[in-house]
Amino acid sequence: MLFRKEFLDGIRNGDITLAFRRWRRPSVQAGGTVLTPVGQLSIQSVEQVAAEQISVAEANRAGYRSREVLLDELRSRAEGEVYRIELGPLRPDPRIALRMREVVSEAEVQDLQFRLSRLDSRAPSGAWTCRTLEVLKAHPGIRAGDICDLVGQPEQIFKLNVRKLKSLGLTESLRTGYRLAPRGEALLRFLRSEASGDTARQQDAGDITVDV
Repeated sequence: MLFRKEFLDGIRNGDITLAFRRWRRPSVQAGGTVLTPVGQLSIQSVEQVAAEQISVAEANRAGYRSREVLLDELRSRAEGEVYRIELGPLRPDPRIALRMREVVSEAEVQDLQFRLSRLDSRAPSGAWTCRTLEVLKAHPGIRAGDICDLVGQPEQIFKLNVRKLKSLGLTESLRTGYRLAPRGEALLRFLRSEASGDTARQQDAGDITVDV
């Protein structure tokens, strides 16, 4: 469920507490939440309504200057039913607190490694997660279009993948480009340490001689 900037501003300051959408199938449900650029928005209720039943007061609560403007927007989408969505409290984006935390437990590291491995296994072009972390570590604040080739991905795929890492609390967006979050920095240090240990063990194994 997406909101235009002017509606996000109204949600943030508490002026907008209602939304209307024409959907084939609701994309949110009562008791759920929606992550928006201004925070995590709670969904109080979702109910199908007839467009003619929408009142002027409800249109105003949804951020429209008139009922007619809202109805015109709903009519512009020919397919689907009209739904009334009651909006609940707006809370801080939980990813912000998450990415400020360093990886502190073995269980947390294992969980992140599992999640990264699953992302890698689903990618048609092969593993990309660790390579992306390394690129963002080396090139913070650089436009996606200027560094996506370092990961071997088209710009839009690169941006999508960085957002996947962001949802794990590993990266954060800047005015231009991205950078690793503290949590991402900590995980990358662990992955580098683990890789160095594997290399050392392989070298040690190669140095072993057997008397015959």
